[in-house]
Amino acid sequence: MNEAAGAEYLAWCRSRLLSHYWPRVQRCVNELSNEQIWWREHDSNNSVGNLVLHLAGNLNQFILSAFGGAPDTRDKEMEFSERTPVSREFLLKKLETTLRDSDKILSLFNPDRFSDKTVLQGRERTYLEVLAIVLEHFALHTGQIIYIAKLKTGKDLKF
Repeated sequence: MNEAAGAEYLAWCRSRLLSHYWPRVQRCVNELSNEQIWWREHDSNNSVGNLVLHLAGNLNQFILSAFGGAPDTRDKEMEFSERTPVSREFLLKKLETTLRDSDKILSLFNPDRFSDKTVLQGRERTYLEVLAIVLEHFALHTGQIIYIAKLKTGKDLKF
């Protein structure tokens, strides 16, 4: 990947996370009651609350740790097993802080290093692959959050 293309891709990824996905997640969480945030159709399904915790955990591991060198303190099991309805404010602040910290790390990343490798979840991956996984993952769970918000509020949320 040439330097200009790498820089453009990195800028696009940062924009998608902060300017595209984050406002959608934020709006959906704000549309839901605390009870709806923690609703799940079946015990094996994830609530919006669990998905928000999971998105923050993923960013912590994939961006703050893999890109930024922070210790990997992720507790993935907790992201999905949390059943105590923590507040909307806590969830939104946690994800926003993690997104902003991730953006700061990505703003300092040199796209010339996209082909360099890092070890993540016990597997060697390029930084380009790690960033692509983050975007795909965030998009997937944003879609789930939007679906649940539309289902529970009965609103045709347009973005």
